[in-house]
Amino acid sequence: MKLGLFTPVYGSLNVKDMIAKVRSLEKVHAIEIGTGGWPGNDHLDVDALVDNKPCTLEYRKMLADAGLTISALSCHNNPLHPDHAVAKAADDIFRKTVRLAEQMDVPVVVTFSGCPGASETATHPNWVTTPWPPEFLEILEWQWEKKAIPYWCGASRFAADHGVKVALEAHPGFVVYNVESALKLREAVGPGLGVNFDPSHLFWQGVDVPAAIRALGDSIFHVHAKDVALDRQNVAVNGVIDTKTYRRMAERSWLFRTVGWGHDELEWKRIVSALRLAGYNYVMSIEHEDALASVDEGLRAAVDLLSRVILTEPPVDAWWT
Repeated sequence: MKLGLFTPVYGSLNVKDMIAKVRSLEKVHAIEIGTGGWPGNDHLDVDALVDNKPCTLEYRKMLADAGLTISALSCHNNPLHPDHAVAKAADDIFRKTVRLAEQMDVPVVVTFSGCPGASETATHPNWVTTPWPPEFLEILEWQWEKKAIPYWCGASRFAADHGVKVALEAHPGFVVYNVESALKLREAVGPGLGVNFDPSHLFWQGVDVPAAIRALGDSIFHVHAKDVALDRQNVAVNGVIDTKTYRRMAERSWLFRTVGWGHDELEWKRIVSALRLAGYNYVMSIEHEDALASVDEGLRAAVDLLSRVILTEPPVDAWWT
């Protein structure tokens, strides 16, 4: 397993300056790059690269010369959006990203599962979180059977035809938000659809992260390293479902934090050990969204902790193997 970095954290820098920043972290050897959607595409222009072999070779050489590889291309978006123009734009960037991933030998594309509306006439997504009143269950069944499963069956086949795996990031607000919903969609769609495992979206839901990893097993295709800190007093009063803006930090029940500032080193050792037991030996891609730490401070802390807890492959001739 090796360390990576999700590059939108350096969105204000051009690609060469971004690479220089990543190299300065020393122990980071892979990058995850956004191609559109919510992470943006600050460091990679899909339209300029797809089906353009000379440009893709030049881009890959630039990274290789810096000692870096691409762990995943990411286009976090909502391809199930009830506004057809929004959904089509999301699907278009997903398909371009898959084609580019194939052309650049990147094995994984990361995105969200998306969330439909409540009916064909809806204009906004509708995330169902309770089985009552009874019409909520009717909405949920319609979303899965008429929208989520049909779309991802087709999208997953498209990715498989291009030799690319799709890793959905479980995130509240979308149909896939926890282990159960991720495995439900994977069962309906097939093994080419898996998970981008981000502990931060599970911690605040009360999930034991190593237990979640064990349940997901080989469906984990890519991993984000991001933490969450819960405010015990605010949780005691209001619980963990919190719709307040992230700007009201002192009032929120939880905040995204850099690795180690929400859960200690022992918990991250449990996470890494669970990943190894599940057979995952790819990249832990650091995602910095900590409003209480500068970019440099947060990344240094994350790299420092994770570089201590990531285990190397055991020797093949070890006496205990």
